[in-house]
Amino acid sequence: MTNVIELEGSVRVRILRLPEVQRRTGLSRSTIYVRLDQGRFPKPVSLGARAVGWIESEVDEWIRERIAESRGDSMAASAGYGETRR
Repeated sequence: MTNVIELEGSVRVRILRLPEVQRRTGLSRSTIYVRLDQGRFPKPVSLGARAVGWIESEVDEWIRERIAESRGDSMAASAGYGETRR
């Protein structure tokens, strides 16, 4: 499930719920939360008392960084979601 929120200045932000984040990343729920605790995954935003979501652009950037790291790109860690593994 994806929600679109409009911020000031007509900026549209898409919010992804956990099932969509899992589909896009290929990670399990537990792996997402472990990496989140390690500071190696984008932080979710609170949507209510018992609901969170992830900003689509942050998840997409995280995916691009993983691709770049796996291909040996030295510029991979631009957003700082963890260390480059070699």
